[in-house]
Amino acid sequence: MIEISAPGKLFISGEYAVVEPGHPAVIVAVDQFVTVTLEKAQDEGSIQSEQYRSIPVRWTRKNNELVLDIRENPFHYILAAIHLTEKYAQEQDAPLSFYHLKVTSELDNASGRKYGLGSSGAVTVATVKALNAFYQLGLDNEKIFKLSALAHLAVQGNGSCGDIAASCYGGWIAFSTFDHQWVRKQSEEQTLHELLISDWPDLMIESLAVPKHLRLLIGWTGSPASTSDLVDQVHRSKGDKELSYQTFLDKSRECVTQMIQGFKSNDIDTIQAALRENRQLLLQLTDLTGVVIETPALKKLCDLAEQFGGAAKSSGAGGGDCGIVLFKQKSGILPLVSAWEKQELTPLPLHVYFYGGQEHDEPKG
Repeated sequence: MIEISAPGKLFISGEYAVVEPGHPAVIVAVDQFVTVTLEKAQDEGSIQSEQYRSIPVRWTRKNNELVLDIRENPFHYILAAIHLTEKYAQEQDAPLSFYHLKVTSELDNASGRKYGLGSSGAVTVATVKALNAFYQLGLDNEKIFKLSALAHLAVQGNGSCGDIAASCYGGWIAFSTFDHQWVRKQSEEQTLHELLISDWPDLMIESLAVPKHLRLLIGWTGSPASTSDLVDQVHRSKGDKELSYQTFLDKSRECVTQMIQGFKSNDIDTIQAALRENRQLLLQLTDLTGVVIETPALKKLCDLAEQFGGAAKSSGAGGGDCGIVLFKQKSGILPLVSAWEKQELTPLPLHVYFYGGQEHDEPKG
């Protein structure tokens, strides 16, 4: 049996701008996981997820294509990952087989409510990695990222794929997305193998060394949010305000670049200043688009953090989910946790996750 886990993620900075090619973000992998197990089967395979408390979805093959025995299913990301990885396997002349695939997730709470830790990205990466091991394809991290990104975009249609990068590489990363139009065009003209070995314009995945005294604290508002819906809303709203939106993009690039330099120069004050600036930029984006990113609960979470010496902002698309706080020492963390709990904000006991305990594999960029 093959068992593969992929970590969840949190965006630290660069949200919304990161969906535009070449605009950087800082993202971190966290130690909550989606786990995929694969077990060889005969004549018929199955897909099962504890998240949906459902019986396995049965499938068979028709002309080497995976065919489900029901149309409505909750496994779109898994299926897209299977389709693309098996397409690659066929290009490599690997014979396809049957298997039972099972998914377990730590990225939701006990009642199934999402924390906003990137479960769709993590399950996509874990599925590709499991099939990579099952078919012995020898894919490295960069190719696993690219296959997972193609699968994710096939389902979601928008997004940066930064969660995919965090799940692939682990740790703290600087990331900018690729030229999606270029990739879509090349996917029509090239084999999957050719596409995976191509340099994707604007793609950057760079591991960041972490200053020794930097502390990350994560709080959950108790209100889930839909990243894809919020990104769609922002893009619909920006149309008649293109110049102001471009200004937001430029300022975001400058702000996140400053944060990345803070990591490289071991300067926590610079990192905190950039985080605070990014919070203000997202508030300006709300003024521009009318899309509420920092909800009242997130504002309360962030304002309390500032009172105890932390730099804070919403994480990811906002609209609910998590807020993040960066401290440069441990003092202030426990008083903040107590203050959050009095306001019914939930501190999440999460830590940064590094594969093998430290950064590994050559980053792309």
